[in-house]
Amino acid sequence: MARNPMDHPGEQPGVEPIRLLAIRDVPLSLDEVFRAVGDDAAGGTALFVGTVRNHDGGADVDELGYSSHPSAEAELRRVAEKVVADFPVRALAAVHRVGDLSVGDLAVVVAVSCPHRAEAFAACRKLIDYLKHEVPIWKHQRFSDGQEEWVGA
Repeated sequence: MARNPMDHPGEQPGVEPIRLLAIRDVPLSLDEVFRAVGDDAAGGTALFVGTVRNHDGGADVDELGYSSHPSAEAELRRVAEKVVADFPVRALAAVHRVGDLSVGDLAVVVAVSCPHRAEAFAACRKLIDYLKHEVPIWKHQRFSDGQEEWVGA
């Protein structure tokens, strides 16, 4: 009798796939996020790291600040649940920094593990896209020429 490989528990979403969600005012840890999505049934883990870059729109960026609405963590959970519903996620983690950040600092780290790499890449991309478009976190950029700009507000 031939088995359907999709019937194997390892091909299905994890029991508690949302392992870590946070909005923090302290430096982020790649290791913490990567450890959070470890799962023996995952054949692929995708990790995205967003860092503060030194330019935007042709202008030099000196620093920036992130702020969030009090509902940001609840919205982060909502978008994580959407990703888990659409992909066979074994484990998922997402953390975003708020406060003042310097060029090179980690602003956001998201990771997803799935049975296969294509699913992990797709789920990770969907997670960061949802986070950037739907979670109420705003960026205040300060440029070298003294100008300032709010992004996402």
